[in-house]
Amino acid sequence: MFNVLLGMAVIIVVGIGWKSVLGQKSAETIRSHLAQSVYHIFLPALVLHVLWQFPVGLNTVRIPVVAVLSVSLALLAAFLLYGNGKLVRAFLPGKSNKAVGALLLASAFGNFSYLGLPVLSQTFGAWAQVVAIHFDLLASTPLLFTVGIILARYYGTSGEGMHPLVSLFRVPAIWAAIAGLILSAMAVSMPVWLDETLATLGAAVVPLMLLSVGMALRWQSGWMARIPVLLPVIMIQLLLMPLIAWAASIGVGMPADYLAPVVIEGAMPTMVLGLVICDRFKLDVALYAEAVTLTTALSLISLPLWLQAVS
Repeated sequence: MFNVLLGMAVIIVVGIGWKSVLGQKSAETIRSHLAQSVYHIFLPALVLHVLWQFPVGLNTVRIPVVAVLSVSLALLAAFLLYGNGKLVRAFLPGKSNKAVGALLLASAFGNFSYLGLPVLSQTFGAWAQVVAIHFDLLASTPLLFTVGIILARYYGTSGEGMHPLVSLFRVPAIWAAIAGLILSAMAVSMPVWLDETLATLGAAVVPLMLLSVGMALRWQSGWMARIPVLLPVIMIQLLLMPLIAWAASIGVGMPADYLAPVVIEGAMPTMVLGLVICDRFKLDVALYAEAVTLTTALSLISLPLWLQAVS
């Protein structure tokens, strides 16, 4: 896994360097367009391609159950630590509920697609992409666009008046996942031309995601004062959540060859998409961005350790 993470780290660093060359404003515009292309075109193509070929069975249920337990219990732990705001006020005087909301999202929702897909596919093989897709799109994303949005509205501003479920079903990859599961369950054969088209589009997901992650990483001066507030996020994302995923996998009878990919998926750092949600609901975007940066950097150390532990 070290060589895999090293290769991905190089692409992330290229994204960081590209942002430095372009400048913050231009880089954010380009990153947004890259993310939108992945979100609307390349990721749905990959999801449809993978799930259409994957037989629907018990693992289609096991993996989302593990993901729901992992995200929900991580969110509960974060709420117990951050919910009353005392920890934030103790170390960051003047910070409001907007910081609490950002920290709750940062603690519970991992980068299950943007980093999970490349890590699992490069470490275990292309077949493991299905673990990331099931973990994220059949569990984490529905929780994000329901419970996560409700929390963001409560701690931030109301944002647009759209119902969370409406927001959920505006996610293109969700429809691709539903279509893929239905076509797989009905044993519909994939036309050769469509197979090749989806494979070509899906191949763009990993490098574009990694570039986008690199361009999204941010760090600001005065970070030492914020480390005590961010430490629980690190512990929950990189330690507690994979432990929950491991225990839940054993509890649901996860097959041995799926155990390591599921645990590694649970060990992903804070999701990049949360930056968009924090911005939309006026949460503390800078604090959230630091959580993404810190957990992503530390995951390059923690992920190989988790792989060694679970193998």
